[in-house]
Amino acid sequence: MTKLKVGVIGVGGIAQDRHLPALQQLVEHVNIVAVCDVNEGTVKKVVEQFHVPHAFTDYHELLSHVDAVIICTPNKFHAEITIAALDAGVHVLCEKPMALNAKECEKMIEAAKKSGKVLSIAYHYRYMKDSQAAKRVILENEIGEPIVARAQALRRRKVPGWGVFTNKELQGGGSLIDYGCHFLDLTLWLLGNPKPIEVTGTAYNRLSKIPNQVNQWGTYNHETFDVDDHVTAYIRFENGASLLFETSWAANIKEDKESVSISGLTGGIDLFPLELNQAKYGTLFTSQADWIPGEENPGIAQVQNFVNSCLGVEELVVKPQEALQVTQIIDAIYNSSVSGHSIRLT
Repeated sequence: MTKLKVGVIGVGGIAQDRHLPALQQLVEHVNIVAVCDVNEGTVKKVVEQFHVPHAFTDYHELLSHVDAVIICTPNKFHAEITIAALDAGVHVLCEKPMALNAKECEKMIEAAKKSGKVLSIAYHYRYMKDSQAAKRVILENEIGEPIVARAQALRRRKVPGWGVFTNKELQGGGSLIDYGCHFLDLTLWLLGNPKPIEVTGTAYNRLSKIPNQVNQWGTYNHETFDVDDHVTAYIRFENGASLLFETSWAANIKEDKESVSISGLTGGIDLFPLELNQAKYGTLFTSQADWIPGEENPGIAQVQNFVNSCLGVEELVVKPQEALQVTQIIDAIYNSSVSGHSIRLT
C-alpha cells in the first residue's frame, strides 16, 4: 500500500507535542519525510527526536518532497503557506485559526478548489470523544431544534508567556483567536453551522496591561501587551438560534472552565462532561454516558481523518468553509468591539 508522504512546516510546541507524535501512530499509512522551521536549532532537535530524513528552513524546498503538509506556523503565515502548498499540488492541514481574517480564508478555499487537494483546519475539539458523541445525540433529534447555545472557554490567569501568542502582528489577536476559536467552532458544528447574521462583541485587555500580574503560564511584557485577554459576544443566526460566548486567558474566576450547552425545543445537551437533559414521563431527566467509544487523543483522530481524506477513503470532519465561518465571526467580534456597534453579516 502506498504511504502518504507528510511534512510539517513550523515545528514548535504544537508540532512536537501533538502532530508529530500523532503521525507516528499512523505508520501503516504515513511517512514523515520532512520538517521545516526558520529556527535551525529547532529543526535539528526535531529531526533527531522524530528521525525525519529531510529538514529545511525554507518551506518552498519542502513542498517538492511531500504529498501533504501540516502547517504549524504563527497565524500570519497560514494563508501564504497554505496557498503555496495547494498550488504545488499538496494536501494541507493548517493549524487553527484558519488565517488572520476572512479574506485570507477565502483565498485559501479558492486555492483548494483550483488544486482539487484536501484543505482542513486543526479544530481538534471536534474530535474529542464527548464532542463526537454529542453530535450523534443531536443528529438523532434527542434535543429537537437547537434554540440557545452557551459556550465558555475560560482560564484563570494563564496568559501564554512563551512563543508569539501575545504578538498581535504575528497572531492577529489573543484569547479569542487562539483559544476561544475552538469553542466557537465546536458550538457552530454542533448547531449544524447555521448562518450567522449579527454579532455583538467586546474585547478586553485591561487586566494584562497592569504591572506585576500573577500569571500561571510564565511572564510577558505588560507594557507591550496589545492583544485581547478576555472577550464576550452575542451571536444571532438566520434560523433564529443564538449563542452567548465568552473566552479568556486571564479571568478572575475560581477555576478554569470549558463548557458548551445547547438548549433545544425538546431537550438540552451539555459538554464537558457530556450530559443530556430532557423532560419525560412527567419528570426531568439528566442522563450521562457510562462509556463513549473513540480515540482518547483527539490529535490522533484529527490526523487520521486528514490522512484518510487525502487517501480518498473518508470525508473531512472539519471543512474549510466551516472554518471560514469561525473566522468571519471572529472578525465581527473584533470589529464590533472597536466600533461599539453590532456587526451585520451578509
